[in-house]
Amino acid sequence: MASTTGKRKGSTCEQGGDGDSQSGKATRSSIPDLPEDILLRIHSMLPMREAARVACVSRAFFHSWRCHPSLIFTKDTIGLKKSACGENFDHKIDRILRNHSGCLKTFNLDYNGTRGFDGTSYFDRWLQIALKPGIEELALVLSETKGKYNFPCSLLSDGVRNSLRYLRLRFCALHPTVELGPLRSLRSLYLWRVSITWNELECLLLNSLSLELLDLISCSEIECLKLPCALQRLSALSVFACDRLKVIESKAPNLSSFCLYGNWLDFSLVETLPIKELDLEQANLIRDARAKLPSLMPNIETLAIQSSSEVVDAPMLPTKFLHLKHLTITVRSGAIVSRAYDYFSLLSFLDASPSLETLILDVSQRRMVHESIFADSQLRHMPEHRHGHLKHVKISGFNSAKCVVELTCYILKNMVSLECLTLDIIFGSRCDDQGDDSWCTPMTDGFLMEIPRALLAIKTYIANKVPSKVKLTVLEPCSKCHAKGLERVLSQS
Repeated sequence: MASTTGKRKGSTCEQGGDGDSQSGKATRSSIPDLPEDILLRIHSMLPMREAARVACVSRAFFHSWRCHPSLIFTKDTIGLKKSACGENFDHKIDRILRNHSGCLKTFNLDYNGTRGFDGTSYFDRWLQIALKPGIEELALVLSETKGKYNFPCSLLSDGVRNSLRYLRLRFCALHPTVELGPLRSLRSLYLWRVSITWNELECLLLNSLSLELLDLISCSEIECLKLPCALQRLSALSVFACDRLKVIESKAPNLSSFCLYGNWLDFSLVETLPIKELDLEQANLIRDARAKLPSLMPNIETLAIQSSSEVVDAPMLPTKFLHLKHLTITVRSGAIVSRAYDYFSLLSFLDASPSLETLILDVSQRRMVHESIFADSQLRHMPEHRHGHLKHVKISGFNSAKCVVELTCYILKNMVSLECLTLDIIFGSRCDDQGDDSWCTPMTDGFLMEIPRALLAIKTYIANKVPSKVKLTVLEPCSKCHAKGLERVLSQS
């Protein structure tokens, strides 16, 4: 076996050498004599870090490493420790890109959280290498700096625009002009804390007529969003915390999924939309959602609404959600509560949704402000309304509030197709769902103090009303995450 001719100063894949080493020759001899195009295909299917390791020890794969179609740069993929600084990050990326001689399909640079970041001196050169005809996915996730990096739209040549399918930018400035030209293949556009005005975004959208998904997060310069009918393929829109955005209009004919978080939606400005999936989060939302959504979005099938406070209970109205199958309602009370929300009024949604199959309610509250069922056990009664489709109900943050118990009893009595009722005494995520090293969502002392009463309310008022065909599941506090807190607050009470 041939001996090593000299010590290497670093990995072959980083140095850009010829891979001629004892290790490389030994590995090459063990690889079947496959055609080069098949070897290239095998190598291209490996994740980036594994592809680089193979290239470091095998001459057979060294050439294909230089042509690897997917470069995803994070601290993990390039093997940097958490304490590594931005200079090391830049140096490794620069070496790999300077030696790259092939056509990239995926270029993903995650600069988020990298220490020692001193500007954007490398970015233009890196993008010049990456943005070539054939590129399909580009993600530039940067850290917050005093001056945002100005993404060079001039690099979006005709060939690049013909192949680019996915674009994700974070902490950049993006200023497209009418001279941009059409991005014929762009399907998904994610803009997160990007400096872009509505006029600039409109220019980008009118050049992206194949767009299917638009995601805007904290784009604070956008004041209105008016989607043109030319966006024939747009099916999903998500808007989160765009503080200045006041007007949302859509003429996109196939928009079926809409998520809006942290922005006030004026329902009077919304036209009738063919939405099938809707996810909304804002204060004082539930009454308007019940009153106006059935006529504005008559085709809705999945609805999720979240409110941190409500000043008016849900009204009983004749309008219907005729196609609604999946409903999630979250009404969480914070430390300061102006009024105790009547959860029993949510049966208005049940009455209005004859096709409903799944119901998820979150009635969590940091401290008990409602009248307890143990203070007044006389339940209110509503006219019976048999519901023939609802099969699964889950209530998170279940407590001993009289209105919560009343709503649960109403469901048990009137949902004749019910198969499963789950009452979760806590709220949020549980450690069992996330792995051994995770923890359940922390609970406040006020919430922990309510847990024994909630369990007693289930035993006293709920369990004996559960039909034999219905499976009742009670999710109690976690012995690992909540036992000590429960013991502490109960000893103080």
